[in-house]
Amino acid sequence: MRHRKKFNHLGRKAAHRKAMLANMACSLIEHKKIKTTLAKAKALRVYVEPLITKSKNDTTHSRRTVFSYLKQKEAITELFGDIATKVADRPGGYTRILKLNNRLGDNAQMALIELVDYNETYITDKPKKKKTRRRGGSKTSVVSASEVVVETEETIEVDTTEVDIVGTNPVEEAKEENIERPVNEEVKTTEAVVDSKEETKEEVLNESSEEEEVIEESSAVVDSKEETKEEVLNESSEEEEVIEESSAVVDSKEETKEEASNESSKKEKLD
Repeated sequence: MRHRKKFNHLGRKAAHRKAMLANMACSLIEHKKIKTTLAKAKALRVYVEPLITKSKNDTTHSRRTVFSYLKQKEAITELFGDIATKVADRPGGYTRILKLNNRLGDNAQMALIELVDYNETYITDKPKKKKTRRRGGSKTSVVSASEVVVETEETIEVDTTEVDIVGTNPVEEAKEENIERPVNEEVKTTEAVVDSKEETKEEVLNESSEEEEVIEESSAVVDSKEETKEEVLNESSEEEEVIEESSAVVDSKEETKEEASNESSKKEKLD
């Protein structure tokens, strides 16, 4: 009878199953995560977590015990070195199984098994990053010195009972110092804001002057083009006048020829 025999045989004999789990454990120690079927991942978790617990006690006996399971020197060195220091404060639960899609060939349920301490996306105790801000990112509100004085006067409570022997009140001195400090800080911030505004105004003026120069250059080019057009038109009009004069001369010559021919015809008739 199979009483209390609940582990998964994975369809293999004992020798094959132990060799397969040992190779998978070495791959998990080397790469920190592997992809396999869900059944093998669950069997590997039961196999490898006691070995990780054993690696916390770095002795020769522990190394020989773990080596009898894994049988790879590189995996033993990695397990008792980097991994043991990473999981030193963790009381078990060194691995995580994430279910994936089914395999295309045989539709087997796939899973990803990984060491918990090497996945940075799930670590909650991360060091907080300092937020960096640009110089001109937020507009600083300009506050007058009188408003600052009023606010400091409201926040400071004056105790008139504590008076020095000479007659000076230390509370009033502290009050004056606290008033002077924020006033100086606000004056500095306002000066910085004014300087930045003046710089931006100068940049805008420079850009506008450059644009005006470009516009003037373009207008000069347009004027030169118009002048050349006028010159071309004047030249064409002069050529037309010359052509008209030459045509008039030709017409006069033809008229004289006709008159000469008429006179010669009249003489012939008279003869």
